[in-house]
Amino acid sequence: VVEPAPLIEARGQTIAGKYIVKLKDTATIGIMDAASKVPNTEHVYENVSREFSATLNQEQLDRLRHDPDVETIEQDAIVSINAVVRQAGAPWGLGRISHRARGATTYDYDSSAGAGTCVYVIDTGVYDSHPDFEGRAKQIKSFVSGTSDGHGHGTHCAGTIGSKTYGVAKKASIFGVKVLEDSGSGSLSGVIAGMDFVATDRKSRPCSKGTVASMSLGGGYSATVNQAAARLQASGVFVAVAAGNDNRDAAQTSPASEPSVCTVGATDSSDRRSSFSNFGKAVDIFAPGTGILSTWNNGGTNTISGTSMATPHIAGLGAYLLALGKGTAGNLCQTIQTLSTKNVLTG
Repeated sequence: VVEPAPLIEARGQTIAGKYIVKLKDTATIGIMDAASKVPNTEHVYENVSREFSATLNQEQLDRLRHDPDVETIEQDAIVSINAVVRQAGAPWGLGRISHRARGATTYDYDSSAGAGTCVYVIDTGVYDSHPDFEGRAKQIKSFVSGTSDGHGHGTHCAGTIGSKTYGVAKKASIFGVKVLEDSGSGSLSGVIAGMDFVATDRKSRPCSKGTVASMSLGGGYSATVNQAAARLQASGVFVAVAAGNDNRDAAQTSPASEPSVCTVGATDSSDRRSSFSNFGKAVDIFAPGTGILSTWNNGGTNTISGTSMATPHIAGLGAYLLALGKGTAGNLCQTIQTLSTKNVLTG
């Protein structure tokens, strides 16, 4: 009995019905002869490999998999240029995360730009009709009164994550989960409900490259909230959370004090710790958080400050790196720490 040749699933955008068939080095038939037996052969490779590509129906695919001369069959997939894009006149936060030296006015990024990732913004909601989201944002769930962002905070965070002009990951899909009232406050139970929802909902979304959750919120220490955040992280979601704006040790707040999530403090454009930013061993990384320009819930923009503004820089960077295949949910925070500029933070 011949074991069927492995069918290798391509990563990325596959081409329906198209496959690359590789012969064994010990094949008793030449590559040209093998290819001639398949009606819809497109390319035959004789120099760099013993392979051919063809459009196959299920019957043809099964037959070739059981051919003793076939080593593997791989799905064909789309490839594209890996261009580095330069955004001129970028917000200072984008310039800062893409350059070692401060003061840059451009944002340099790979053209993949977070494509194939899903980012959940657990916040006041997202104004998904904002033109800068280009149709990639959707407000999908509310655990409080109202279903839209009547505050602006969530829309601002979402814009830093993935909007066309102000975003880090400009091709990411963004999903709004409203757990805070339009006043900007909510409950621990509502935040936990939001995290629980994300853990399930992401399974039905086209997040082939990975999933991120951004939580620019916090309260006093809560073991229950920390445990929920830890479980969401352990489920395969990269969780970025705000360190808090109380100028104190983040160990006293949740979910910032949860060790397994990525806790983000804020800096200003001079690489100083923002005067309001929490600090301490619980803080994993610092990112731009003072005077951040982004989308607002009126279709325009607003400039505001907070560790809430720093967090979506890291959430967006997580999506960006996932799209490039540079890390997993479990090691992204460490990867970002490794990539970060060292010994420049003051204050």
